[in-house]
Amino acid sequence: MKRFCDVIANHMATIVIIVAVLALFLPTTFSWCPTSWISPMLGLVMFGMGLTLDPYDFKIVFTRPKDILIGSLAQFTIMPFIAYILAKIFGLNDELTIGVILVGCCPGGTASNVITYLAKGDLALSVGMTTVSTVLAPLLTPLLTLALAGARVEVNAWGMFISIIEVVILPIAIGVILQHFWPKQTKQISCYLPAFSSTVIAIIVGSIVASNSSKLLESGLLIILIVILHNICGLTLGYSVGKLLGLELKKQIAISIEVGMQNSGLASSLANLHFALYPMATIPGAIFSVWHNLSGALVAKFYAHQIEK
Repeated sequence: MKRFCDVIANHMATIVIIVAVLALFLPTTFSWCPTSWISPMLGLVMFGMGLTLDPYDFKIVFTRPKDILIGSLAQFTIMPFIAYILAKIFGLNDELTIGVILVGCCPGGTASNVITYLAKGDLALSVGMTTVSTVLAPLLTPLLTLALAGARVEVNAWGMFISIIEVVILPIAIGVILQHFWPKQTKQISCYLPAFSSTVIAIIVGSIVASNSSKLLESGLLIILIVILHNICGLTLGYSVGKLLGLELKKQIAISIEVGMQNSGLASSLANLHFALYPMATIPGAIFSVWHNLSGALVAKFYAHQIEK
């Protein structure tokens, strides 16, 4: 069973791509999974993340405050700004604008720690950045979304705050509590969590793509291009920030990956909950989920080669 789960976790990018293509051309294959399930399923992924956290992940925030501050500032400035600029340059409609901005305003993705590990970057910094950006998300994600998209669409910042608490913070907190009081039991199942999270994320992507397949076939290339540019700019600028500030290569790699890989599942969940009048707003998050796993695998190999050199 563990070997099977390892195969799923190690081939997450391929699985998500296959699911996305299947949902796009055969949307009925995901008719059993309505978009109303997105938030509960994301909550399960966040719960799994909580089960893997230990006290050291929180201690790093206080033992390395400079690194965490640099990474967190980069996280919540670079990606939101790029999202806004891309929406302006390509003249996106309200639906896609809110979707792209939501992706940019979300915290770091749960897969970033795995990619940083494979890239031989500073894993402790990556985990610390993910933890801090996730804790800050209930406050910063709604406020940034309001600031960048509020002029175009109605943004319920308070409602988004509550949703992030319910979908992200609460499940993680429950997971951390269980891990603290029952460490042996949680350790026994921790090896299966990456495969579980990969499967749930793939289902979320399938549900979103299937529900918007006809519109996606009409304008999919533009959305894919913007998502790719968003991700590449995040990876590049995140790396550049670390380099300009004279951080060591492993820290540069961690910041690059953490900035470039977003919790795009949260973006789709918030779009589905708070922007129901704009169904295409869920699409950028779904495509980002597909693409950043693929790009993450590629940059991991590139960065690992740089470390070896």
